[in-house]
Amino acid sequence: MITRQFGSEVRWMLRRPRTLIGLFGLVLVPIVISFGIWTAGEDEGGGGPPGLGAILQGNGMVVPIFTLFLSLNLLLPLVASIWAADGLAGEAQHGTLRGLLVAPVSRVRLLFVKLFGLAAMSLFAVTLMAVVGIIAGTAFLGTDGMMTLSGTTLNTGEGLLRIALFVVLVTFQMVSIGAVALAVSATTEHPLVVQAATMTTIIVFQVLGQFSSLDWLHPFLITTGFPGLIDVMRDPVPLDQIWDSTLLAGCYLLIGTGLAAMRLITKDN
Repeated sequence: MITRQFGSEVRWMLRRPRTLIGLFGLVLVPIVISFGIWTAGEDEGGGGPPGLGAILQGNGMVVPIFTLFLSLNLLLPLVASIWAADGLAGEAQHGTLRGLLVAPVSRVRLLFVKLFGLAAMSLFAVTLMAVVGIIAGTAFLGTDGMMTLSGTTLNTGEGLLRIALFVVLVTFQMVSIGAVALAVSATTEHPLVVQAATMTTIIVFQVLGQFSSLDWLHPFLITTGFPGLIDVMRDPVPLDQIWDSTLLAGCYLLIGTGLAAMRLITKDN
């Protein structure tokens, strides 16, 4: 029963035009970046995430990590907020959520079905970007393994493992942001409110992270953990910042899911 609900949720999300448009837009990002770096030639370097821009030439396998890291700041949270907004607020706007709430199915189960759909689509989107990034990066920039920020070169197999690890880490961050968006989505019937609230929060967090006088607040901002994910490009991989970032995202996931569950349980009561 639950597996059918999971499958139905994912199929429903994939049938929505905005989902397909969003996925198409995400796929274009690594292609545009690879083409841009290729046309820039040797003049390209130093931009983007710390150190990555300098090693992109002739190092096409870095493109998926470069692309996902850049997208994590705004693009991927935006996509996650859209899917979260459609999951509850969108259903409420179209009048279908009430039918789901009165059905003889646990409301907590309904929330986890929505969360599963968000997680599945996030993993699919991030993986799709990574795969296209590998293809486009290799086609435009070439590759002979993967050069790391430590100056070592990994073989193709090791490079693919690093990309896979980065995909999992970015997906988890995306789902955590989506869980918070689901909590907002449970309180409104207007999807645009969810998207605006989520993106405003991300932008405000990034701005707050620039003030040294607010150092005491930085460990609690989910965006603070984003730069630490780039450690997957070091050899050997230091795990401290990666672990801290993942733990912080896990806290946001639990808080967002808990708030959404409390709202759904008491909705219309």
